[in-house]
Amino acid sequence: MSTVPQTDPMIFYPFTPEFMADPYPHYAELRTRVPVHEHPGGFWMLSRYDDVAELLRSGLSVEQSRVAPGPFRDAYAKAGVTDKPRLKGLALLDRDPPDHTRLRRLVTQAFTVRAINALEPMIRALVDEALDGIAEAGGGDLVESLAFPLPFTVISRMLGMPPIDTQHMRMLTTLLMRSVELTMDPEVMRVIEAADAEIFGLVDEAVSQKRREPGDDLLTALIAAEHDGDKLTHDELVAQVTMLYVAGYETSVNLISGGALALLRHPEQLELLRSRPELEHNAVEEVLRYYPPVHYSRRVTLEPYRVGGHDIPAGAFILANLAGANRDESFWGPDAEELRLDRDNARRHLSFGGGMHHCLGATLARVEGRVALGELARRFPGLTIDGKVEWNGLVSLRGVSRLPVRACIQA
Repeated sequence: MSTVPQTDPMIFYPFTPEFMADPYPHYAELRTRVPVHEHPGGFWMLSRYDDVAELLRSGLSVEQSRVAPGPFRDAYAKAGVTDKPRLKGLALLDRDPPDHTRLRRLVTQAFTVRAINALEPMIRALVDEALDGIAEAGGGDLVESLAFPLPFTVISRMLGMPPIDTQHMRMLTTLLMRSVELTMDPEVMRVIEAADAEIFGLVDEAVSQKRREPGDDLLTALIAAEHDGDKLTHDELVAQVTMLYVAGYETSVNLISGGALALLRHPEQLELLRSRPELEHNAVEEVLRYYPPVHYSRRVTLEPYRVGGHDIPAGAFILANLAGANRDESFWGPDAEELRLDRDNARRHLSFGGGMHHCLGATLARVEGRVALGELARRFPGLTIDGKVEWNGLVSLRGVSRLPVRACIQA
């Protein structure tokens, strides 16, 4: 959002090699020195747990069009970036009530916890198949062999999507997810808009085909979802399906790859998971806290908002620093920067957001993460990192893009 150089007083500045390698020391400084932070780029950032949790529950707007005229909007205008919303602005994560309430009510009719939990046998079969391949090869890149194909296949089958060019769709969704990144580059934004339009068109075709040929899948259930005579319009349906499809695997890729990396970098915790498999559920919550798949959530004030002794005016854009709050010593204690799979309150992390916009796919992500990480630890007692770990270069959706491992069956 800004290329303002780091100065004193401290500002949020993610444009350094040090930040891209490890943002957590910077987050710690923000929490200590400027926990409620007005950035010269025209936005605010909250970094402490209590402040972020309260903001997420506050019911503030998520619609960027409600940002008041000022530095934030001016910066986009000067960069020549269009104000065109992604997915026609119809996805429920981009809508406020009453639109959000109506959309979520219809979508959750089909996307139920019971339906997601019923997927565990399929998820286990896919994990076993992926780990068999890793065992046969003696290792490989965990992102390409497990973290990407597992959630991509699960959400594709769950939705009942027709056969597609996997690599092309992966490229398009990677571009679309950059719409939540800190960029005002006009060329990047044009590429994002083109990807957005192409994905919308591809899902539009899939929805139209499913109307003609219904099946036993989530897409058919969404088409049929109704409440008091209300149904999703065609474009609303396309937007929700696209949101579920993209968010349904992109963030889970980060969870599985980040969770595996966290365990490999803390071998004593990996051994703890092997010796105490009953910790699988809590282990997923702790790796979500430690390496969250999404680092920031956004809100827009519709009236003055007071936090941490500051009065944030109406029309302000606020970034909630989820990753920073997840390591706040004032909430988690002096070991907040440590990975502890037996942490009692690990589930209180903020990685899935909160309030009305709590992540719709949280249950699915938890099941995928629990099965993938638990089986990975069980199958490979001698699992080690075997080469350079690479990150995806993103700030908000920071994740591992390459995780080479050596997978020994015997320790």
